[in-house]
Amino acid sequence: MPRFTVHIRDEWLAVPCRDTTNTIQWLGQESLKRYIKNKPDNGGITAVKDTRFVVRRCQSLGLLDADDTIEDVLEDNDFVELAIEGDTMSPDFIPCEPGVSHLLPVQYISLDGNSLTSTDLVNLGRGLYKIKLTAEAERKVVQARELLDTIVKENKVVYGITTGFGKFARTVIPVSKLKELQENLVRSHSAGVGNPLSPERTRMLLALRINVLAKGHSGISLETLHAMIQAFNASCLSFVPEKGTVGASGDLAPLSHLALGLMGEGKMWSPKSGWADAKYVLEAHGLKPISLKPKEGLALINGTQMITSMGAEAVERALAIAQQADIIAALTLEVLKGTTKAFDSESHRFCDRVQDAYTMRCCPQVHGVTNDTIKFVQNIINTEINSATDNPMVFAERGETISGGNFHGEYPAKALDFLAIAVHELASISERRIERLCNPSLSELPAFLVNEGGLNSGFMIAHCTAAALVSENKVLCHPSSVDSLSTSAATEDHVSMGGWAARKALRVIEHVEQVLAIELLAACQGIEFLRPLRTTTPLEKVYELVRSVVKPWIKDRFMSPDIEAVHRLLIDQKVWNVAKPYIDKYQSEYIPESRPVSPTAFSLDSPASPRKRVRHE
Repeated sequence: MPRFTVHIRDEWLAVPCRDTTNTIQWLGQESLKRYIKNKPDNGGITAVKDTRFVVRRCQSLGLLDADDTIEDVLEDNDFVELAIEGDTMSPDFIPCEPGVSHLLPVQYISLDGNSLTSTDLVNLGRGLYKIKLTAEAERKVVQARELLDTIVKENKVVYGITTGFGKFARTVIPVSKLKELQENLVRSHSAGVGNPLSPERTRMLLALRINVLAKGHSGISLETLHAMIQAFNASCLSFVPEKGTVGASGDLAPLSHLALGLMGEGKMWSPKSGWADAKYVLEAHGLKPISLKPKEGLALINGTQMITSMGAEAVERALAIAQQADIIAALTLEVLKGTTKAFDSESHRFCDRVQDAYTMRCCPQVHGVTNDTIKFVQNIINTEINSATDNPMVFAERGETISGGNFHGEYPAKALDFLAIAVHELASISERRIERLCNPSLSELPAFLVNEGGLNSGFMIAHCTAAALVSENKVLCHPSSVDSLSTSAATEDHVSMGGWAARKALRVIEHVEQVLAIELLAACQGIEFLRPLRTTTPLEKVYELVRSVVKPWIKDRFMSPDIEAVHRLLIDQKVWNVAKPYIDKYQSEYIPESRPVSPTAFSLDSPASPRKRVRHE
């Protein structure tokens, strides 16, 4: 029999429907009857037939016409929200986030716990792949679980398996209560606060936890691991608050929330349901809540996957913006008629402009150390992605378990603090180039890159926005990993604070993207005042790309959408994709392998005279 899940105020109701030719109005009234049935005061509803309401989809919040038949507008197990007239939106209801892509992937990534990369993880977060385990990973998982089952059967005292946790490590738990022990662990540790991670970031978190468990050192059962994979492949994603981890013993709070949804408790999201009670979301996808065996609760929540998954995103976005920062800087150098002699080993031999300002002349040095830092951090993150970070560790081949400290997030925390500091410089130097573009005494261009200055303000406040973002970054770049607060009754007396390191690194990188978007807009606007002169082919292609989404600035208009449109080009790496073929060709044909490529090896050439340079050389 078809069935629909209906959210009314603070409750979710399963409403069966024998006849799908009934209307949405009927579904709403039937839902109200079930809602008031167990309410002492009927929920304040005097008569169902007189109650006015609207019904909308949970996923898109699209209103459903009361006269439409159910079979025409809903599918079996659909999720809907019923809003009673006069009510505000229920605080218990969290609508699906708009704009999230929900692909139906057909390709798989095989996880073995050893070969996942930050690029793979970000693609898993985007929904480009489903997951399966390698045969070798399944074998190792089974072996580790067999050892744990033996420990339980023989009543051995092992931390987290037959004992309590943290300060309660010496409290032995009876075998009859080991399941309850693990469930209590997950419930009590689900104590995070703040907004939920986006579906993309929760997918990354779940995929990374699966990858670590696939190493076969955590003692998870193959049955539970397969259930996690099924949830991932169906995009059934737990409500995971972004705040609450100190980064040792791992990311306990966020990983507990992740596990809680898989247990059928708390909230969960899927493309089909939007946000709903986890038990209903799992059931709608034909999945059962996991039932925790000894040690499995601990296996699910002990590790650095929150830090590392967000760190993977930070690294990938940092790589993308660093590549494109070189191109944007080259375009600004052209517009400001800067010299490339500073980038030559025989700098200034025949140059009447001895040197440009540091923001142009020192671009390779500032951008260069940023690129080196990103590679350094990427190496650490990729190592952490494929590291067993559980406690205790299970070594089936040796027949023993070992309590260690792999859950400590100091490595990724320190690396991500370093990443934020390095990538920030791309925005810091970019903001100074924006100043030079907007300042007529430095640019030889109209003030704030607009005609009729005074009547029009042009890029005046866009520059202020860039300055504001750079200033915020200066505070955000203060390292979080230098802090530590003792927790768990001084058992966990040194922690990494890596969760905040990851979150603020992402915020810094987003600000960098936005500042560079403003510079790219300003540089393209500067070109308008230099026509009919033209720059090199790759930079003209970049200009054309920008103009495909943002028209030239003739007079003042609403600027925020322009900034966001170019920001989106950078996030999607379209600026890099346009220029890359030309850069690759230049590198292969003209640059010896031992000589570094200058990102600013371009010129503004007149179409009538290809060798005519606008800048001084």
